[in-house]
Amino acid sequence: MDQRRAESDCCTNPVSLYGEFTVTGNRKVRCAVSLTERDLIVQRLTSTPVGRNKVVLSLRDCVGCRAYREDDSADPAAYLSTYFYPLKRRWVSSGVSRQRVEQCFRLAALQEPRANLEEAEKWARAVRERSARQQYPRDGVLLSQLSRPCRMMLLVNPQSGKGQALSLYNNHIQRMLNEAGVPHTLVITERQNHARELVREADLSQWDVLVIMSGDGLLFEVINGLLERPDWEEAIRTPLGILPGGSGNALAASIHHYSGASQVSSEELLVSCGFLLCKGLVSRMDLVSIHLSSSPRLFSFLSLAWGFVADVDVESEKYRHVGAARFTVGTLVRLASLRVYKGRLAYLPATEDYNTQEGLRNNMTLHCNNQASSLGLASSLCRPSRDSPCENTFHNSCHSNNSLKVRRTESTPSRSATKSLSGPHDSLLLPLDQPLPCDWVVVPEEDFVLMLAMYQSHLAEDLLAAPGATLDDGVIHLFYVRAGISRTALLKLFLAMEKGAHLATNCQHLVYAKVRALRLEPCSPKGIITVDGEVVEYGPLQAEVHRGLARLITG
Repeated sequence: MDQRRAESDCCTNPVSLYGEFTVTGNRKVRCAVSLTERDLIVQRLTSTPVGRNKVVLSLRDCVGCRAYREDDSADPAAYLSTYFYPLKRRWVSSGVSRQRVEQCFRLAALQEPRANLEEAEKWARAVRERSARQQYPRDGVLLSQLSRPCRMMLLVNPQSGKGQALSLYNNHIQRMLNEAGVPHTLVITERQNHARELVREADLSQWDVLVIMSGDGLLFEVINGLLERPDWEEAIRTPLGILPGGSGNALAASIHHYSGASQVSSEELLVSCGFLLCKGLVSRMDLVSIHLSSSPRLFSFLSLAWGFVADVDVESEKYRHVGAARFTVGTLVRLASLRVYKGRLAYLPATEDYNTQEGLRNNMTLHCNNQASSLGLASSLCRPSRDSPCENTFHNSCHSNNSLKVRRTESTPSRSATKSLSGPHDSLLLPLDQPLPCDWVVVPEEDFVLMLAMYQSHLAEDLLAAPGATLDDGVIHLFYVRAGISRTALLKLFLAMEKGAHLATNCQHLVYAKVRALRLEPCSPKGIITVDGEVVEYGPLQAEVHRGLARLITG
């Protein structure tokens, strides 16, 4: 059986290069090195049984390879170094994580130093070329691969998380990028909105990729800075990368999750995201346009939160020194004094077949009561009536006692959208002071514990909030918890969220829906709303998803 398997493997994965080299640092150890289309195979040439001395390294796990000569002019040898980050079992705890493996060989078969270097360079090119062809599958969302060499701007927030982002860069990322042969320029942010201002004014033709090493807040700045540019349509297609250096690191955890690997955290998550960055595969990412009542329009890549989650996010800032554990501490503190938040929520459901019809949506005419409306008659005020199937009431006791009936063919931008001329047009949103279209769903309850809109899988490193989310599924994953839930039930819900199992708890207070747009009108005079973890203006808002608007490196 083993012989037949070996013969089959030789046919499907033939050896393309073979050589016998000594190990760098120990010239007494000789190895037979074979390069196939998929693997680098290293076999120590000893009398010991073969299985104990054979190492097979998948080229999928290779980030780089280089050939070089040392400064010793008396040594004619050349050297070949390969760098891999395979998934390996941890030494202490269970599970696997990416761990660095370096294989270094000394090539000295020839007397001429130049000839040895040429042979080493031939091997290095072959390893890099085959590694580039061995990529992990990505559910059809793969767009392209970064060209090599690429010009990278790496933005680091030294204050994020525990304040260790710079040391994490020095200890891990700098070495990984050098191994991958990726030149980069390090930019250390100095204040809030520094990155936003920088990318808004930068000559982006000088850069192939912008990488953020921080929490999620710095990427929020970068995305909004890009969309504030006059050339926003081209600017937002600049590939972005994320490396976890903060306390939240939700997008980094999402990218790791999309790669199919098991959950990791802290420096293991950083190494995983560094590996994916070095692989350089680019995918589309959804962005969500958010209109506030009086502030300029914002763009979000991760989440929109009101109620319990937003309070925990902001109030746990005082525990930032403990890193990602700050959210656990904040959750327990807020559970001790659980609040109810009054407001009105409505949303436009994402139908099963809307993805295939998305290109037609701007030309679609909505009919209410079998009558087509005109743009000039976009909305009207009326009394509630059970006879009209197209009537949509968004009765908010904080703002108005009118019931609303709407007919429309095409929506117009909200008030706040006129304050920002750049960015894509929102085709699903009416102005905030106008009633909702008839195809929206109005949530009947007005008392909530939380409202959470997610567009990526993770809310934090250890919170798999939207397990069904993908980078560019074109939907907002909306969760809300109605008032009446006990502290114990809410705690169980968040504990289940660590594994993405909260939807299977059958909690009667939890509601989940896939939506394309939403509107929220808080009633309480004071409160907290966060976008990607950043506090925004408190008050009425609405949001619409834009499918695949940005580009993100996902490895």
